[in-house]
Amino acid sequence: MEMEDGRSVNHLPPGFRFCPTDEELVLHFLYPKSLHLPCYSNIIPELDLHRLHPWELDGKALMSGKRYFFFSQKMENRVLENGYWKQLDMEEPIFSGGSGKVGVKKLFEFYIGGAPFGMKTNWVMQEYHLCNWGSALSFHYPKTKGIRKLDSNYKWVLCKVEEHKGNAQSFNYSDEDGSELSCLDEMFLSLDDDLDDISSSHFL
Repeated sequence: MEMEDGRSVNHLPPGFRFCPTDEELVLHFLYPKSLHLPCYSNIIPELDLHRLHPWELDGKALMSGKRYFFFSQKMENRVLENGYWKQLDMEEPIFSGGSGKVGVKKLFEFYIGGAPFGMKTNWVMQEYHLCNWGSALSFHYPKTKGIRKLDSNYKWVLCKVEEHKGNAQSFNYSDEDGSELSCLDEMFLSLDDDLDDISSSHFL
């Protein structure tokens, strides 16, 4: 977002929180982004995942609580100058009432160093992808009926990044808005059960 004087604003005003559900992130942000439709997606910035380490997201990504939100180009690898995002071997479908499966959520951990011998940190990322265009679009966006291909074969993904502190026992498995979490969300919160509270600043 930008203010009238051109300054970038990626923090919400005091008292405001950005805590959409997975379904809302896909239908009201990621779908319109890929369709170039008027929507709320302009509050979430576009960032290059290859250029920004997770601790560099402050002031660049949309921040709400301890979470960072941003759009990125879909990519085969997620290697950065001083580390890489490693995908876990699991993903979770995202459903919407009336239109079936509309997206999928993938889970990543950030490692410092070169693959495959990097050191795992407390940084974790959920990456949202689109799927099942036809039924979802016709149900939620009637004016898009007949569209077969979207922005360069779904080139956009929506990322949610967070650094966890402590161990799994220190977390309450509920979202910031009090809603119940899915099994993948619970794993997202408990990833650092085997970590010794690694701080990325120790490796810079």
